[in-house]
Amino acid sequence: MKDLWGVLARQRDYRLVLSAGLISLTGDWLLRTGLAFQVYALTGSTLASGGLLLASFAPTVLLGSLAGVFVDRWDQRTTMIVTNILNVVVLLPLLAVRGAETIWIVYGVVLAQACLQQFFQPAEQSLIPVLVEPKQLVTANALNSQIRDLARLIGAAIGGVLTAAGGLTLLAIADAATFLLAVALLSAVRHRTERIRAVVEAAGGAIRRLRAEWTDGLKLCVGGSGMRLLFVYCLVTGLGEGIMSTLFAPFVATELGGDGKAYGLIVSAQAIGGIVGGLVAAGLGSRLPAATMLGVGALFFGLIDLAMFCSPLVSDSLIPAFVCMILVGLPGAFSVAGLMTILQQLTLDGTRGRVFGAIGAAEGGTVLLGIAAAGLLGEVVGIIPLLIFQGLGYVVGGVVILSRRGLLAPRPESPDPLLAGPGAREPGRPDGRPSQ
Repeated sequence: MKDLWGVLARQRDYRLVLSAGLISLTGDWLLRTGLAFQVYALTGSTLASGGLLLASFAPTVLLGSLAGVFVDRWDQRTTMIVTNILNVVVLLPLLAVRGAETIWIVYGVVLAQACLQQFFQPAEQSLIPVLVEPKQLVTANALNSQIRDLARLIGAAIGGVLTAAGGLTLLAIADAATFLLAVALLSAVRHRTERIRAVVEAAGGAIRRLRAEWTDGLKLCVGGSGMRLLFVYCLVTGLGEGIMSTLFAPFVATELGGDGKAYGLIVSAQAIGGIVGGLVAAGLGSRLPAATMLGVGALFFGLIDLAMFCSPLVSDSLIPAFVCMILVGLPGAFSVAGLMTILQQLTLDGTRGRVFGAIGAAEGGTVLLGIAAAGLLGEVVGIIPLLIFQGLGYVVGGVVILSRRGLLAPRPESPDPLLAGPGAREPGRPDGRPSQ
């Protein structure tokens, strides 16, 4: 735990960013949980509920890559503050929802928040590497992954209570409060990012420059062997996550015979393992290479998924699924921390936003493809075979990562020229000075 407390005790700005993330993500989960229930309650339509998923994923594909270009041009802290304030504003229309005839307002709010998230997430992921020392990066990413699980555990539970107590109005007010509190914490962050950008650009030059930087973001994702490996890994696992998000509820209901309450408990159980896994990953952050964490995490994530999806073949009990969802949280935390760390190590400040945006957009596209494939093939191929395919994707991905982890080692002494664009720092210490 020395690494864990070392990061939290010494890095004031990182503590503030971490706390702001926990609070705003808790608000996201309480709203997400409440909206999923309220939309179905107001409409009685599973198609209407599916519209929420489409509204939340579409901006990732359409906007994610371009948003990362703007994030590289702006101060990350300011970007996070502004997006949180705008999130408060776009929540206000929820107060006007009264019935199924105004359900379109919910879709509009979810769509707007998903668009804002395309700016917030790359800014947060780009800011973390400049707030901590290089040796603390894995630990910092593990903690960041852990607070997401903690927010899921707390926010989902609160969302259910608030939905029953006050419906959409109370949900909107509570979520807005979390964004405002996050703004207060982020405002106290002292770090500022200096970008080398012209203050005034001609309109034509600005458009050409944005197009060039957007293209660079796509090139960076496939520009080196290590980045290509990670890019393909994200595409494969994104396809699997699309299948999982579509078929897991039918799996619990049809294959395990569970009801809505059982489904909710099984889904939330992953957060328990994720919290424990985040602590373990943070404690081992400086002792294990990030590539090893990613490979081992993905491998065991897939193996546990396979055990869970095959359990109905030998037993119709819900217990194996519940236990597996707890266990899978630990390798899940390892794989997320490892993936984020490698991506941050293989890129430089000033380019990370466009890289994360491009990867997010491509991954979002495969998620949508997985959703469509699961919907079309679920009844033809069967639920269990498709879910087994999802688990195998992680197993194969983990094996490949472990066998090629030498490609993922950071090489600060010879950065890719493509990465050293305007505003990029030489890799090394978080203050921008080269390592000794």
